[in-house]
Amino acid sequence: MTRLCAATLASLPATVRRPAYDRSALKPGIVHLGLGAFARGHLAEYTEDALEQRFGAWGIVGASLQRPDQRDRLQPQDGLYTLLKLAPTGPELRVIGSVLDVLVAPENPAALIARLASPETRIVSLTVTEKGYCHDPATGKLKTDHPDILHDLENPDAPSSAVGILVAGLRVRRAEGRGAFTALCCDNLPSNGHVLRGLVRDFAALTDDKLAAWIETDVAFPATMVDRIVPATTEADITEVAKLIGQDDAAPVIGEPFRQWAIEDVFVEGRPEWDKVGAQMVSEVAPFEFMKLRMLNGAHSSLAYLGYLAGHETVAEASGDPVFARFLQGLWAEIIPTVPAPQGVVLEDYAKALLSRFQNPAIRHRTWQIAMDGSQKLPQRLLGTIRERLKDGAPIDHLALGVAAWIRYVTGTDEKGGAIDVRDPLAAELKRRAEAAGSNAEALSTSLLGIEAIFGADLPGEERFSKPLAAHLASLFGKGARATAASLG
Repeated sequence: MTRLCAATLASLPATVRRPAYDRSALKPGIVHLGLGAFARGHLAEYTEDALEQRFGAWGIVGASLQRPDQRDRLQPQDGLYTLLKLAPTGPELRVIGSVLDVLVAPENPAALIARLASPETRIVSLTVTEKGYCHDPATGKLKTDHPDILHDLENPDAPSSAVGILVAGLRVRRAEGRGAFTALCCDNLPSNGHVLRGLVRDFAALTDDKLAAWIETDVAFPATMVDRIVPATTEADITEVAKLIGQDDAAPVIGEPFRQWAIEDVFVEGRPEWDKVGAQMVSEVAPFEFMKLRMLNGAHSSLAYLGYLAGHETVAEASGDPVFARFLQGLWAEIIPTVPAPQGVVLEDYAKALLSRFQNPAIRHRTWQIAMDGSQKLPQRLLGTIRERLKDGAPIDHLALGVAAWIRYVTGTDEKGGAIDVRDPLAAELKRRAEAAGSNAEALSTSLLGIEAIFGADLPGEERFSKPLAAHLASLFGKGARATAASLG
């Protein structure tokens, strides 16, 4: 079968939407660090829409920070790939043309730094996941003893971390008088623009105070809130896309029709007209970000751990189970009082829309995928809400069960005795503590609560949290996830 590329665009079926602009005239203006499925299903499609609305020099050069896989899939396709939107009514197919090239940082860090330093580059965006920022999630501060940060301080011209790469590019721009770019974080971090500013500034200050001061005053770090369910692409997805478009595509992206992007409108060298194609350019992103982080991400994580333990492979299966659907409604009832509603949003309606999205049978968003990196996600997604509820003297039964399910999950053994592939930066430490405690729920709960980087210094001593947590964990071991969730009513 023919491979998707620029030369084969014209032979695609009429049902496949393709770039409606002269792609040969497209010049790069954005460098994106971490060109995974989400970035290609979100940022790249918004940019594609903006290019069709008003053409400009806003092509995307992606950068892989670890492996060449993405480059190797996209280069033979001239950067083109299929976005398959799975609606309950049927598939929608579109070939995205906004990605022009992919660099691989470990292979040629100098080329990536040169691209960041190029006058053409006006925006550097990032989706490197929470752990990619080499920071302490509980404080938002740079981990100066992180191996990647130590490496980058020793090798400033060959950095490996996203923070080190940003500083390397900015260092060259300042030295050559080219002006700053906008650093646009698109990861699920609270106050992500503010956090990124602090990390980049503080890293620069470790070697160059003047560069740090310039970054503070000249570089823009807009806050953002991104939302779209983009499951990991499977071999079955690749086969299905090939059938639908009549060509081989090694890098398709699968996503839901829904998308949302709130962006603080602070850019130093312009931006694509994302606001004309559905993005919300706002003066304050925090209310949207906060709502999504607690209501969507908090529910996603809780459901992922419970659903996986109960044998549900996908979010749609888990949320379609009446027991877990009721659990989600109870969870949102605990979360909503802690969330100030953004302008024009009714939070109860937002919760209903989330349940509908979760239950979309066409989206195979794996519970295992969402369960990754829980030690980095819990502080933002669940523990902040728990702290507020405790302060108000309010119940936390559903929230505590979400945390207990994470603890049960990271023991590494499921309810049938099978091994769980736990992916987490603290996986070794979690495994050590779990093995030492065994299935003693109180000992296990106490041990994991003792990880201050996750739970801080306050929650371990808070009996209104630790007691229901241990009780839920004992029930998870004794009765299983579904029965435990059902017991909440």
